[in-house]
Amino acid sequence: MEPSTFKIRDFPQDERPRERLLNEGADKLSNQELLAILLRTGTKKESVLELSQKLLKHFEGLRMLKDASVEEITTISGIGTAKAVQILSALELGRRMNRLTYDDRFVIRSPQDGANYVMEEMRFLSQEHFVCLYLNTKNQVLHKQTVFIGSLNASIVHPREVFKEALKRSAASLICIHNHPSGDPSPSREDIEVTKRLTECGKMLGIELLDHLIIGEQKYVSLKEKGYI
Repeated sequence: MEPSTFKIRDFPQDERPRERLLNEGADKLSNQELLAILLRTGTKKESVLELSQKLLKHFEGLRMLKDASVEEITTISGIGTAKAVQILSALELGRRMNRLTYDDRFVIRSPQDGANYVMEEMRFLSQEHFVCLYLNTKNQVLHKQTVFIGSLNASIVHPREVFKEALKRSAASLICIHNHPSGDPSPSREDIEVTKRLTECGKMLGIELLDHLIIGEQKYVSLKEKGYI
């Protein structure tokens, strides 16, 4: 009886690329293991890891593989059109990510810029949303994240959650924003307490809190302009 096709799941769990990626992170995997995840299955004679190694050997590594055509890749026994397309799609995504620049990122130069960035999506919210904009050294928005939803309270808005993403993104600074569903952006005592707490934590971490904006109905308040930062 012919042996069945070798698949990733046929390997011991601690040797499976998918499990290693989940447990240790994608950066810990070799090129061979990453390719094996894309290929998913080997052939009746070769495991998927052996097939991925053969592919790398044929193209002398990723440098030549990135410029290969579907026709060139499918000359390798065990790799059909579907597998070749998966590989080329992954390589093209990598190329596009390498070409990404910060030129198209939104730049925050003033409290008005920050308010404009979120006004249309936040002014109609029926609950308070606490949002952070994480910026690079050029004040370009690297990432926007909703930290929590609900009434603002100094004990709920924990600096750990706010600055965790800043550290992850290597952000130079951040802007905190939350909305008042009433439409009145006047700061409450809790708003001011939260702002002061986050400002102090930012100073300790070296990640500046540039502003805390409160969004109302087509208007906003900057706690920096009010002198609380």
